[in-house]
Amino acid sequence: MSTFSRRHVLATGAALGAGAFATTATPAAATPAGSRGRGGREETRTLDELYQAALTEGGKLVVYAGGDTPTQQDGTKAAFKDRFPEIDLTLIVDYSKYHDVRVDNQFATDTLVPDVVQFQTLQDFDRWKQQGRLLHYKPAGFAKVHDAFKDPQGAWVATGAIAFSFLYDTATVGSSVPLTPLDLVDPRWKGQIASAYPHDDDAVLYLFTLYARTYGWDWVAKFAAQDVQFGRGSNSPGDAVFGGQKVIGVGTAGSAVSTSPVTFAIGAGHPFMGWGQRTATLKQAKNSTAAKLFLNWQLSKEMQNGSFNGWSVRTDITPPAGLKPLWEYPNAHVDGFPRFMADRAGVERWKQTFALYFGEVKGDPTPGWLGLHPGA
Repeated sequence: MSTFSRRHVLATGAALGAGAFATTATPAAATPAGSRGRGGREETRTLDELYQAALTEGGKLVVYAGGDTPTQQDGTKAAFKDRFPEIDLTLIVDYSKYHDVRVDNQFATDTLVPDVVQFQTLQDFDRWKQQGRLLHYKPAGFAKVHDAFKDPQGAWVATGAIAFSFLYDTATVGSSVPLTPLDLVDPRWKGQIASAYPHDDDAVLYLFTLYARTYGWDWVAKFAAQDVQFGRGSNSPGDAVFGGQKVIGVGTAGSAVSTSPVTFAIGAGHPFMGWGQRTATLKQAKNSTAAKLFLNWQLSKEMQNGSFNGWSVRTDITPPAGLKPLWEYPNAHVDGFPRFMADRAGVERWKQTFALYFGEVKGDPTPGWLGLHPGA
């Protein structure tokens, strides 16, 4: 199985499905007998039963997905359409940090568009839960999701286990001695590195804070002197390596299942970062049953076994040979990322500090400018 860049990561529908679902709450007295999973028991209906119920509801679904390019979720759309051909799915990709405030503005103006949102801005799900914006719903398999990857009341659940690190062209570097983050400041690689801006993507930012804390600010200064090609979108470093423009790509997703044609660095005790991409159902969604269908489909064993990187959010799925579950890597700092994201003042200080070293973010957002109500 080959390693994938950030673009390949989010293009594979079986890989992630990290969305947040919006759905309209039904009064308890009016809840249909077949409706399960409202914060208590898990959903008991099959995917086919949910599919038929979603068609009765109207057969539409709108998903806002965090990502880097307009086509990153094409694999998800194709797989969902193949499984549920009569559902009219609209899936809009944008940076999570734009999608979340877009949804907040839609709340404020009573113009909510999505039924499902899938973001890496983990702090938003805790805030929206406190505000009563999220439907407490437990899809089938909820009990098997790792505890760090779900809200106990079912306000949100992670549907994809993702890791960010650096990757490199295996043929150029060689496979006898794997590179570590310390090697990224070796003058040998000057001009051969692409990186996402850490102050443009909070997951990349957390990765760079781990580097700074582990190796010191001297490491950051040396990295800044490496003539790094910085770009927007965490897909950009992998694209540069897979495209042959650079040897090393920093701040991107990948798979450690194989080292051909690139190696995704997670070993030797050096830091990388992992998290569960959170998915929630919004109470005001117009297509609540279709949202539940999408969520159950993403958490199904079939989809979780098809993860691009071999990692699942479920504890009852064994990773491929050579891998452990993501939460069993201490150097992945799975518990640290939610705490980091919750400290917004700290995040801003880290962003501005890295801007001093690497310069201000330049370039248009890679998904384009989508405005206030994409998918409406």
